Amino acid sequence: MTGAKVSAVLRPFRGAAIGSAVVLLVSFSAYHLHFNLSAAASLDILIVLFVTHWFGFWQATATSFAAVACLAYFFAPPILSFYVADPHNWVALAVFELTALIVSQLSTQAQNQKRRAVLLHENATRLYDFSRSILMLNRREPPGAQIASLIQRNFGADGVVIFDPTIPRLYTAGSWTHEDEELARSTYFQNTNSDCQNSSRWQRVLNNGSQPFGALVLSGDHLTSLMIDAIASLVAVAFERARSFEKEMQAEAERQSEQLRTTVLDGLAHAFKTPLTVILASTSGLIETGQLTESQAELIGLIDQHATKLSGLTNHCLQMAKLESAAIKLRPDEVEVSALVEEIAADCRDQLGKHSIRVQLDAGGLTVSGDRPLLAITITELIVNAAKYGSVDSPITISVLEQGSKVVVSVHNEGSVIDASEQRHIFERFYRSPATKHGASGSGIGLSVARRTAEAHHGSLWVNSDKVTGTTFFLSLPVIGGDCASFAR
Repeated sequence: MTGAKVSAVLRPFRGAAIGSAVVLLVSFSAYHLHFNLSAAASLDILIVLFVTHWFGFWQATATSFAAVACLAYFFAPPILSFYVADPHNWVALAVFELTALIVSQLSTQAQNQKRRAVLLHENATRLYDFSRSILMLNRREPPGAQIASLIQRNFGADGVVIFDPTIPRLYTAGSWTHEDEELARSTYFQNTNSDCQNSSRWQRVLNNGSQPFGALVLSGDHLTSLMIDAIASLVAVAFERARSFEKEMQAEAERQSEQLRTTVLDGLAHAFKTPLTVILASTSGLIETGQLTESQAELIGLIDQHATKLSGLTNHCLQMAKLESAAIKLRPDEVEVSALVEEIAADCRDQLGKHSIRVQLDAGGLTVSGDRPLLAITITELIVNAAKYGSVDSPITISVLEQGSKVVVSVHNEGSVIDASEQRHIFERFYRSPATKHGASGSGIGLSVARRTAEAHHGSLWVNSDKVTGTTFFLSLPVIGGDCASFAR
């Protein structure tokens, strides 16, 4: 055995040996000073109390037995003999031993309570410092590494491992092993807490409510289960707080980006309006002169046609940007849906090129309470979108159906397919599908405004798309007399 191991083995016996030696020395001195049994017993009680304070209860118990032996040998007749002749002395020795044991036990309990109180105060102070440090985390850096360092510094842990499965990534501090990393992963995937006091390892699942979102492994022989639970709770709060700040910053960045895009779009649309107006006025003037040759008139007519189309697109962009930049305010009126759809279809036929329009009115006469111009813009957007992304020369089918207390307008096109993973994103502002954004022009705000318009009318807008049936957009609105069908004027 090494010297350290031998010292560890002998450490519990050291206090008993020292106490017994002191009792023997004091008893021998008291014998030569002619102390009686009571006086010597009082001195021995003091020695037992000191041994209890410095070494512990069991060492004090051994010292008390040594004191009884010395009292019997030096002070109980016959002197210098372990035989005690007088029964009264037996009673005195027994009372001494019982008193020594009780006093030692009470002293030990008082010391233990004091140690626990001090430990609780220290732990509370560490937890307070840790929680305060969490509030001062650098938001520009990942929280995991900072939190691991704070735990190691505030609680003196030998090693810290935090597993974040969302990245996934391990954050470490202090001394850790590959085994600790595997423990962190298994703790999360098995969703189980564990305490291994033999190896001084503590495993905790980090929970957001009832849902696990990470794991914590600590090593250190001075840590307690209660302390680990508190640390794990604070770590969970710290991660949630950091992620909340991250979402807020991301949302703010997106808002500013969208505001900038809307402003740029509005500015470009206004910039195009003036030259387009000049071009249209010039072409109209040249046509009215009647002095153009046939080829010149054909070219001027082509310029006028495309300038008119470009002017319409510019007006559409201006309208979309205006709706995007502010909350949609309704001017409700009674709108007969079938009539509105037929009117829009007639207006759009000249704008759709070789795409034909089929109108199916299976629910004529249904009326909704809504803003007619906004509803017209929304349905027009769906039709233009179908023509833009549908296959060449494919028909566009517009249907009006009744479903319970709602009227559903559907716009179907063939050819293009919206992937299932993108269907929830196409209604986001400025989103363009990577598969189609280079194939057709657009600002990416039309569908977002269409959904906002539908929701403002207490309706909904969604899409179904697959290779077999094509792509269909559905606009659902409550009819008058159904739920949520009236609006404050």
